Amino acid sequence: MSSTELRRTALDALHRSLGATMTDFAGWDMPLRYGSERDEHNAVRTKAGLFDLSHMGEITVTGPQAARFLDYALIGNIGTVKPGRARYTMICSEDGGILDDLIVYRLGETEAPEYLVVANASNAQVVLDALVERSAGFDAEVRDDRDAYALIAVQGPEAAGILKALTDADLDGLKYYAGLPGTVAGVPALIARTGYTGEDGFELFVAPEHAVEVWQALTGAGEGVGLVPCGLACRDTLRLEAGMPLYGNELSASLTPFDAGFGRVVKFEKEGDFVGRAALTEAAARAERTPPRALVGLVAEGRRVPRAGYPVVAGGEVIGEVTSGAPAPTLGKPIAMAYVDVAHSEPGTPGVGVDIRGNHEPYEVVALPFYKRQK
Repeated sequence: MSSTELRRTALDALHRSLGATMTDFAGWDMPLRYGSERDEHNAVRTKAGLFDLSHMGEITVTGPQAARFLDYALIGNIGTVKPGRARYTMICSEDGGILDDLIVYRLGETEAPEYLVVANASNAQVVLDALVERSAGFDAEVRDDRDAYALIAVQGPEAAGILKALTDADLDGLKYYAGLPGTVAGVPALIARTGYTGEDGFELFVAPEHAVEVWQALTGAGEGVGLVPCGLACRDTLRLEAGMPLYGNELSASLTPFDAGFGRVVKFEKEGDFVGRAALTEAAARAERTPPRALVGLVAEGRRVPRAGYPVVAGGEVIGEVTSGAPAPTLGKPIAMAYVDVAHSEPGTPGVGVDIRGNHEPYEVVALPFYKRQK
């Protein structure tokens, strides 16, 4: 795809004015970094960072049977989500493979339920098509709202203070994985306490025509506390330190939630059938009989960085594969997530390494996440 065909967010010109290095991500022209990705990463860990996430896919579901439909279409129990709350879930194929991981926000009241489904940029069309197909027979409407929103995230220890200066919304009362309507710098917004960095923070859904206004207001409010614009590069190292999965790395259509260690997301107890139930029932039983490879953390003893696809080895045998790897600014060492045989998955398991271009580099097996913020 040429650069002229890439989709651009409402903040594109602003990113360029800030000197961002742009990159093609899932068909979008997105900021990779503005300067040093390490500095951006550290700012989010210690102060605050500002992200453009407008490439994410927003899908609105409304109608009298919206909850019943989503319970059928997704593997989570969406019908129990209360207004103003959000839930992490997944959408699977009939064979149980993961099509995407999602956040579903319950927006409307009980009498008129309304949900906002947020998909990964690379899978937005797949999720939309699947939801439209699965809505047949339900009194529910599936609406593509990808062009209706710009999505801006402010993340880090100073995020709440920055946002409080621009809104009268009750941020102190806003729980994690919850959202409420409000205004930010006078602009109507859905204010959600969610994020993908391992820090406290907020994701702001606003109309695209107001995106620059909101970004600039946040920049001004954060000027005195170290807020910096952040690109996709540090977003990846932040989520890796926090042990958060990335679709295409830790999650894929070839894995069921049980294969990926996310069986807890499958809610068999909900009423009625749902897409993939039979296959996932078998996958759960199979995982009980023969546990699949486990997702673990690996911390380097040396300085060489593992990358996705590198073999994990022990005793001269391949025991797994790296799914994500990068230098970890907070830890000061290279880290990786990897699927490994269960026999080698316990923290501290000796003799584990990563084959990096023919050299078996020693790595320590650790529990995920690598980093957890102090609350």
